[in-house]
Amino acid sequence: MKETAPDSPVDNRTADFHSSTLISEHAPRRSFLAYFQRWEWILVALIIADVILNTHLSPFFLNAANLSRTSSNFMEMGLMMLPMVFIIITGNIDLSVASNLGMCASCMGVLFNNGVNIWVAALAGLILSTLGGLLNGYLVAKVKIPSLVVTLGTYAFFRGMAYVFLGDQAAVNYPASFTYIGQGLLPGTLVPFSVGVFIVMAILFGLVLHRTTFGRYLYSIGNNENAANFSGVPVNRIKIICFTLSGFMCGLAGLILAARFGSTRPDIGTGLELSVITAAVLGGVDINGGIGTMIGAVLSLTLIGLMEFGMGLLNIQGQVQGTAVGLLLILSILLPNLARKAFSGGTRFTRQQIVMAVVLAAVFILFFVFFFWSRAPVISAI
Repeated sequence: MKETAPDSPVDNRTADFHSSTLISEHAPRRSFLAYFQRWEWILVALIIADVILNTHLSPFFLNAANLSRTSSNFMEMGLMMLPMVFIIITGNIDLSVASNLGMCASCMGVLFNNGVNIWVAALAGLILSTLGGLLNGYLVAKVKIPSLVVTLGTYAFFRGMAYVFLGDQAAVNYPASFTYIGQGLLPGTLVPFSVGVFIVMAILFGLVLHRTTFGRYLYSIGNNENAANFSGVPVNRIKIICFTLSGFMCGLAGLILAARFGSTRPDIGTGLELSVITAAVLGGVDINGGIGTMIGAVLSLTLIGLMEFGMGLLNIQGQVQGTAVGLLLILSILLPNLARKAFSGGTRFTRQQIVMAVVLAAVFILFFVFFFWSRAPVISAI
């Protein structure tokens, strides 16, 4: 009987199989408690705490009609957040999302003002915003300009195009068939149509991210772009697709926002880019790339929306709400990193983790002091 050589490929594959089996059998399994230490569960706890606090502060918070109306107020931000998750996971960023939204809505508005059918005008605006995203992707992937620089430039360029389209005018009197996508409800429910669109899109983006080869490519690019490139991953093509998707979703968000307002001005959507990035990063998407989940981003969007709704019911000034979003952006970088280090390192904490925890606690305390200080004039006026 012929014996197989010790260094034959058959023996090597067999040895690899047995070693991998042995490793998998003795690999440490995550405990039941560790499962609930995931960042997503922390976001769930924060949402519950926010609901309890706002319910205590305002009797109108849990009103179904109020929640229905407010949910549509941040769907445009949510739609732009979905491709932003893709982009940040690859280690890039898109600062031009709100300006692209404004360019799309303004293009549609000027065409409608000149007698073009509203749906044809909307399609033209959607194509324009998609091309804007393609431009970002081409400059990042092919010309090799950092995404921060590219999108900072197109941030100004797209907004400038919005003013070129409409100037100091506004597009108004949109037909009811169009405003329905921003103001209407799904038949027989209190769920806004825009929320239905967001849910469908979130499921699609989530499946692509977590259940397809394209999603795995995104993580590999974010972890090590050079290694991914040498491994045969089409890095440039994926970057272009991500930014083009971002442009398309910005256009869709622009159409829904214009429909919800019933009009379009060239400054529509100004400032939304900060909220979009905050929602993605607060959801656990690492700003350096390679880490993040879609469910975490959706949970963080819910948290931000409920916070803004609660502050609105308490007549908190818009500037204070902007401060809250800015603090959330800082916390969104500190919190996930602290949670990952704390939960991955067992029960022992390093000096760096303790310092981060103290800083985090101080930021929380300052935020609540500032929050109640800003609310004091409102309380005294009641």
